[in-house]
Amino acid sequence: MKYLEEFRDPDLARQYLTKLEETVTQPWTMMEVCGGQTHSLVKNGILNLLPEEITMVHGPGCPVCVTPLNLIDKAVYLAEEKDVIMCSFGDMVRVPGSKRSLLEAKARGADVRILYSPLEAVKLAQQNPDKEVVFFAVGFETTAPANALSVTQAHQYGLKNYSILASHVLVPPGIEAVMQDEESNVQGFLAAGHVCTIMGNLEYYPLVEKFKIPIVVTGFEPVDLLQGILMVVRQLESGVAKVENQYARMVREEGNAAAQEAIYEVFEITDRLWRGMQVIPQSGYEVKEKYAAYDAKRKFSVNIPEAQENPECIAGQIMKGIKKPVDCSNFGTKCTPLTPQGAPMVSSEGACAAYYHFSGVAEQEQAAAS
Repeated sequence: MKYLEEFRDPDLARQYLTKLEETVTQPWTMMEVCGGQTHSLVKNGILNLLPEEITMVHGPGCPVCVTPLNLIDKAVYLAEEKDVIMCSFGDMVRVPGSKRSLLEAKARGADVRILYSPLEAVKLAQQNPDKEVVFFAVGFETTAPANALSVTQAHQYGLKNYSILASHVLVPPGIEAVMQDEESNVQGFLAAGHVCTIMGNLEYYPLVEKFKIPIVVTGFEPVDLLQGILMVVRQLESGVAKVENQYARMVREEGNAAAQEAIYEVFEITDRLWRGMQVIPQSGYEVKEKYAAYDAKRKFSVNIPEAQENPECIAGQIMKGIKKPVDCSNFGTKCTPLTPQGAPMVSSEGACAAYYHFSGVAEQEQAAAS
């Protein structure tokens, strides 16, 4: 399969669905970790095509969704009170903080800019030597290399006015937290293929050994997902648990050594609070002391206490696979992409946004409005 179209082939998808029907004999619950996989499952109608014995639940694999309120509040504070040029990926500017989002701060006059790369922020710092430029560095292991490179590049240029507000989280500890939750009934995982292009598969073997669960590294197209689900089901039906790589066209066992080197030059592993969940040990990246001058948290000494989550938002339960977006009483009513009560309704990888845009809710609202 050399071309993308092959992974969207309806005939091949039907073949995998037939194989699933022939293979599954009892109920199984599995989780796709990545929000990109969630969107593909919902958008392509796969959840409605799977055998009724298979239940897919949606994981915490949306870094925007798990960024703590505290960090969003810090970003807003820096933009409004410290007069910095606050730069971010597009998803992040609309995520609600305890008082307002970065987009709302922009509407109030703050200099908030949406960029496609942290290296653009470095260029901004060069072009604006009299202004502090901060990049809101959010993501899983996938975006960490580019954010790390922005720091080393700024260091090479001798820039004194560039820093990052780091909010990186790591997938394997997230999986472990899901498995340790007493409400979880996940029996197998589809691991995030793009993360594994960077980090490889080696980190998943201890999880399989510890929890005796299948983990299949999987891509994002319909055929990828159906094949990954079939691989998990075959393991479950056979009573085995191992790491398998469905996404072999992109993922190597050892990952990308150059990307890992860039990460570990700038970042070190630390405990991290996941929004809607809890502090997960050794689950995030923080800027090393060596590059403290480029760490916005140290540079600006912003001390903002952790705010209370919206009590009506069940995002944490959704991201742990305990509930689905449609289980929320506010879904599609009080909580919409225009009036989000939680991050999963805003992010392009959020489960709530996927259900809202692709399950017919948006069309129902438009029909009611007209």
